Amino acid sequence: MAGRRRTKREAVTGARPVAPVARVRMTGSERRQQLLNVARALFAEKGFEGTSIEEIAHRANVSKPVVYEHFGGKEGIYAVVVDRETQLLLDRMVSTLHGGHPRVMLEQAAIALLSYVEDSHDGFRILVRDSPVASSTGTFSTVLNDIASQVEHILAQQFAARGYDEKLAALYAQALVGMVALTGQWWLDARKPKRDEVAAHLVNLAWNGLSNLEHKPKLRLH
Repeated sequence: MAGRRRTKREAVTGARPVAPVARVRMTGSERRQQLLNVARALFAEKGFEGTSIEEIAHRANVSKPVVYEHFGGKEGIYAVVVDRETQLLLDRMVSTLHGGHPRVMLEQAAIALLSYVEDSHDGFRILVRDSPVASSTGTFSTVLNDIASQVEHILAQQFAARGYDEKLAALYAQALVGMVALTGQWWLDARKPKRDEVAAHLVNLAWNGLSNLEHKPKLRLH
């Protein structure tokens, strides 16, 4: 069988031409999800300002118009990424607050936020990078206020049952949620000690106060 004619490059290098990589054909929803995944990773790595539509398109192996078609621009895709992460964090936090003993509720809230940091560190990095806790406005501040409102409602019930001033529930809710959130930001990079140990120390401080800290606190959930 006669062989094909070798190109000039093959004659010199002995290499065969590399076939172009075929673009994967996806449905509209699959492509949209792929673009969101790519953008999420880039926003976590570089922040909003450091990420471009060109890079999103390049990593997704599509042209820029495809990104514009789905999201209208960088602001559009960023808004969807942030909205999803915000809702995920809020749902995870609020779903843990079942009432019961206040200490157990605090443990649940601490573990929920730290679990989100552990399981979705890219998403948490996006939220805290572009909307720091210290800011009076912004995504992370907003979601923390939503969580604090849920905690306030439960604390008010507990305060009333124990004869405390219900008006202070808002103050304590903000303090507790802020303490857990700021610790989560620190733990995002530190990653030591382990999640449950961090949660146990958070509860130790919140429940016992500095004057009555336990030397080796343990969670009561387990």
